[in-house]
Amino acid sequence: MILTTTAEVPGHEIEEILGVVFGNTVRAKNIGKDITAGLKSLVGGELQEYTDMLADARTEAYNRMVNAARDLGAEAVVNIRFTTSQTMGSAAELLAYGTAVKLVPRK
Repeated sequence: MILTTTAEVPGHEIEEILGVVFGNTVRAKNIGKDITAGLKSLVGGELQEYTDMLADARTEAYNRMVNAARDLGAEAVVNIRFTTSQTMGSAAELLAYGTAVKLVPRK
């Protein structure tokens, strides 16, 4: 499957738009990570615990979006975007979305 943040796939034309596909996950911070991050925030620098948590969440949301596209029989997902939102004080949602399409080679 071709996955891209662009609206087009080089060498192909979009034959059919199958619809918007989503993948999301909601992650909560845990007290251990909060304490470690709180201490690090006093001296500055990257909060590696949160960086790792968000990277894992992004991968999971992305994979869920790809699976949703496969379920529709898509050959590609174009215009892929990511967004995040706080769902409560200690949790955030990461959402991946794009347009599932079928392609034909450009002549």
